[in-house]
Amino acid sequence: MKSILLIGKLPPPYYGPAIATQIILNSTIKNNFKLSFFDTKLNKSVEGLGKFGWKKIFTTLNKYILYSNTVKSEKPEVILIPISQSTIGFIKDAGYIWIGVLKGSKVVIHLRGSQFLNWYNAAFGITKYFIRKTLRSTSGVIVLGNSLRYLFDSFYNPEEIFVVPNGGNFKIPVIEKNKIIITYIANYKASKGFGVFLEAIALLPAEIKNSVEIHALGQWSDLNFKDTCEASIKSNGLNIIFHDPKIADDKFQLLAKTSVFVFTPIAPEGHPWVIVEAMAAGLPVIATDQGAIKESVIDNYNGFIIPAGNSKVLCEKLILLINDAALRKSMGENSKLRYLENFTEDKMVENLSGVINTVLNNHK
Repeated sequence: MKSILLIGKLPPPYYGPAIATQIILNSTIKNNFKLSFFDTKLNKSVEGLGKFGWKKIFTTLNKYILYSNTVKSEKPEVILIPISQSTIGFIKDAGYIWIGVLKGSKVVIHLRGSQFLNWYNAAFGITKYFIRKTLRSTSGVIVLGNSLRYLFDSFYNPEEIFVVPNGGNFKIPVIEKNKIIITYIANYKASKGFGVFLEAIALLPAEIKNSVEIHALGQWSDLNFKDTCEASIKSNGLNIIFHDPKIADDKFQLLAKTSVFVFTPIAPEGHPWVIVEAMAAGLPVIATDQGAIKESVIDNYNGFIIPAGNSKVLCEKLILLINDAALRKSMGENSKLRYLENFTEDKMVENLSGVINTVLNNHK
């Protein structure tokens, strides 16, 4: 059985890349390969993500030593490494890439976002040279959707750019829906569209606001933004029911009760897990055209794709779905069908296993 090493972070904190690592580790891919794992986590909360600290530098250097010993002992034929989209983050990730390459493993990088090219184009010349040289040492890159392949057209041959959408087997309980519930699930950040969500809820007619429940599940990472949102909630008299994001069962219970799911980021995304989970729950989804979202949410089929940052259109689509039970039902059924056909754990394992086998058979 071929030996594979997966490196990355495990939750907490709960955010896309960490959730992805956890799902892959617990998936049936371990039936296809001898799978080992190295944890690169430096932060215990979302507040620490992307922030510089001397302690992080010393911790990272120590992790390089431990990782080098892991590669030496496990002798993985392929190493899967998620990469950052910031200079400091990429330099940190490059250490893991080069150690793996120099020890004779084939390294495949995994991008769980869509800002890579924007960051690269804004980088200094010496940084661009380092990025290109590091990428050339690897055996390929994985992106989360066909619409994201273009990010690496300048760095890899087409056959070295692989597509593996997120997928998982989510146990959504069956709960009778006695009321209409609108749900937002993501970290409470301006870039995730939480402010737009609140604006749209404030625009709902009073009779609708009084007849539906509004739920939100996530974590705050910006205290100034938190203050702004709380002031908006108070001034508009909004009744938002907030949930703790740490317990997955609570999230799936909430999705089971939900009538309409909303995630409308205004910044680049990859293939958000919350979209996949909402589809697994059989929900109509209102989203924006960020990253590979449009490969999951088909406008007017299993939800709506709206302009980013447009709270008025979001409000209009909410009113449409709230007032039309038949539309909610048909869109929800279409979401569940797309999930079962494209975004289950089995489908993800099939795609990821295909990538690994292709790389193993490539003599580069």
